[in-house]
Amino acid sequence: MPQQEERRVAVVTGASRGLGKGIALALGEAGYVVYVTGRTVDAGTHDLGGTVGETAREVTGRGGTGVAVACDHRDDGAVAAVVARVGTEQGRLDLLVNNAFAVPDGVTSARGFWEKPLDAAMMFDVGLRSTYTMTWHAAPLLLASAPRSPLVVNVSGFGAVCYLHGPAYGAVKAGVDKMTHDMAVDLDGTGVSVVALWPGLLRTERTMRVVDGDPELYRDSLPIMEHPELTGRAIAALDAGLPAAKQRRSGRALIGAELATELGVTDVDGRVPVSRRSLLGGPLAYSDAVVR
Repeated sequence: MPQQEERRVAVVTGASRGLGKGIALALGEAGYVVYVTGRTVDAGTHDLGGTVGETAREVTGRGGTGVAVACDHRDDGAVAAVVARVGTEQGRLDLLVNNAFAVPDGVTSARGFWEKPLDAAMMFDVGLRSTYTMTWHAAPLLLASAPRSPLVVNVSGFGAVCYLHGPAYGAVKAGVDKMTHDMAVDLDGTGVSVVALWPGLLRTERTMRVVDGDPELYRDSLPIMEHPELTGRAIAALDAGLPAAKQRRSGRALIGAELATELGVTDVDGRVPVSRRSLLGGPLAYSDAVVR
């Protein structure tokens, strides 16, 4: 385990539970100092459980150093305060994982978008805008850490290229991918890399509640479902690689299962993850043209 002053410093947004928590725990196991952000501070206030404090304590229990920071990622001032705290306490930022995402009621229903509540639009605020805003505030700290080859990971998904949960959800994921590409253009030559990452079907608290309600319906999906920590393991492996390997991928959307396999990472139960590319599609290619 690296000494405290050698440990890489990470921020994982939206990590009270779900994928963010899994990523934070995997980074803790790899020895990171992990700042965990989220809105849930008090136990029992969210129907799926979890708080930023609980995640931070588990990060520490895994061998890392967990730091809980309450943050509503709709609040630009709160986001700026997170980055300022990291700068004051650590003096650097090596890894930023933009995972925060709003999940409005009814987003997964089979109804038309006009039949769903209009608050589905909140995904544009916490999902798309929050990714931009957090990276904007963190950029100076990341650039100052350039000799340590910092990495930004924007969590995206297959909804960028297939119909998944409706047009608002798809637009957010497609936007995150394009934003990642364009961020990489601006960051080229700075030493900071940025990628978008697509997890597979995840064993989060929210998903497993649905599965447990109708296990027979999801019987065939269970064997290929990914534990949230798999994504964190893949991120840690990518971040631990040579700077050139990160730069080579910068600007690209990567399928998590494929990245994990390429880097020799397995799921927590030892399974080799299965890419869903053949079923749902793969990342788009963008033009190399740059117009300033």
